Amino acid sequence: MKTADFLATHPVFSLDEAERKLAPPGGRAGTVERLKHHLKSGRLKIATRGVYAVVPPGVSAERFLPDPFLVAAAARSDAVFSHHSALKLLGAAHSVWHHCTVYTEQRRRPIQLDGTTIRFLEHPRPMRMGNRGHFGTRRLERRGRLLEVTGPERTLIEGFRRPRLVGGLEELVISASGFPTLDLDLLEEILRHYDIANLWAATGWYLERFQQSFHVPDRLLEVMERHRPQSPQYMERDRRGGVFVPRWNLIVPRPIIQLGEPDER
Repeated sequence: MKTADFLATHPVFSLDEAERKLAPPGGRAGTVERLKHHLKSGRLKIATRGVYAVVPPGVSAERFLPDPFLVAAAARSDAVFSHHSALKLLGAAHSVWHHCTVYTEQRRRPIQLDGTTIRFLEHPRPMRMGNRGHFGTRRLERRGRLLEVTGPERTLIEGFRRPRLVGGLEELVISASGFPTLDLDLLEEILRHYDIANLWAATGWYLERFQQSFHVPDRLLEVMERHRPQSPQYMERDRRGGVFVPRWNLIVPRPIIQLGEPDER
């Protein structure tokens, strides 16, 4: 592939990818030399070690901010975007969040990218067992590149599991209320893989609040209720105070206790 054609179709790419597609004489060293020319001309910018971003025409390399999602995907070809990054890519995020979280088989140090921190996480243990790392995910196109992201069901459950990575419980509940649909069978299957009482209860509380929006049958809520904690638990472990919800044995933070469908407030 000619360099100009490669740059036109790869807004962000890794050195490994460039070497495979360009296949210049000299292999990797030849690839580096070819890219150096475009770095000097301002056509390229180094986003992080081994990852390059194409600078749009009329924009200076110094002022150009590469897309953090594309940088993360180039840095780890097996990237699965999660938590608030998933909310963003799914089109549901309520607020701007300057943290990008990615599941990957090979962890690496965070990348600091012009005010955004990209964190690389291990797949949760239940998702590592039985090769479930891609369970409940979907692929979305972003600027010509296919990105893998946890779907609404996993994003909701894993948001309750680690609220800080999703921007807090308020952000999660408000954002997730914007999902067009939820696959309730898939949601239940993911909960069974995790098998954590607090997650059953938190998800049950959420589905009860948005029962009409997602067409949640009473039967499913009853199943979730049977898996609730045996004693009262805080919905967020390190956050004290809130309102006790007997059905779910949960103490729910006051800022989200009234969130839900209009007829349930």
